[in-house]
Amino acid sequence: MRAMQVTEYGHPLQLQQIDKPSPQAGEILLKIHCVGMNFADTLLIKGTYQEKPPLPFTMGMEICGTIEETGSEVTHLSVGQRVAVFAGLGGLAEYGCFNAQSCVPIPDVMPAPDAAAFLIAYGTSHVALDYKANLKAGERLLVLGASGGIGLTAIELGKLIGAEVIAVARGDEKLKIAKAKGADHLINSETDDIRELVKSLGGADVVYDPVGGDQFKAAMRACNPEARLIPLGFASGEVPQIPANILLVKNLTVIGLYWGGYAKFKPSVLRDSFTQLFKWYGEGRLKPHISHMLPLERANEALELLTSRKSTGKVVVNIG
Repeated sequence: MRAMQVTEYGHPLQLQQIDKPSPQAGEILLKIHCVGMNFADTLLIKGTYQEKPPLPFTMGMEICGTIEETGSEVTHLSVGQRVAVFAGLGGLAEYGCFNAQSCVPIPDVMPAPDAAAFLIAYGTSHVALDYKANLKAGERLLVLGASGGIGLTAIELGKLIGAEVIAVARGDEKLKIAKAKGADHLINSETDDIRELVKSLGGADVVYDPVGGDQFKAAMRACNPEARLIPLGFASGEVPQIPANILLVKNLTVIGLYWGGYAKFKPSVLRDSFTQLFKWYGEGRLKPHISHMLPLERANEALELLTSRKSTGKVVVNIG
């Protein structure tokens, strides 16, 4: 079978012919249809992600496919069933074996590209805003990196919860997409003063930040007393150093979130979140924004779209 693999850190993916796997106990064999690409993939290929798999390995952590075979001990899933899975690795291939406990049956109304674009972006935003920050209706939510894969879902979910949403993104075209997802206020990070504009709107109660750097610093200084800040990543390349005196004076709370970690130490958080998110999708209240869809052999272009920030929402690789 075909697979796009990392054969050397810091180099492009290579299209390889590898053996089709067989499921072990507790696993399923998946015929893979689509893979959602993520910023973490751009770190994995460079060898700078918090996990560094031994070479060679197959990229692709967010997957949708149809079960072709089940291993022993798998009783809750069946052959022919469509599932999505957050696997960490193994998606950019025609087939893959995955832990059955990590697989989530998807609604009949959900096409494969939507399923591949759904789990990480919506799951991250839902756990961050609902479970971790306890965002309430009427609060003011500031979303940095608002046109990205998780940023757009934070806008959607913030509005669904009933918050007033301020979206920060680079350039007018990206802000238009944030507006279409429901943002109440728009801030252009290339030209506007984030701190002053957020303060003029009444300050932030919750800050959702996958960017870090100067934007985090500006957002923190625009927070209301008892605001909650959620650092989710550092797309700017700078991990901000948080001055404890500002946290003290404003009674601020900084909430760390490594969404994927819940799969290991508290998977019920993810299962409960997916149940709610798929319910909302079935009701037509959520819709992934996919800006690009590319075939397997062009997976390197998909990664480049993320690193160059030319994509909005999600980039999906279509395998068939």
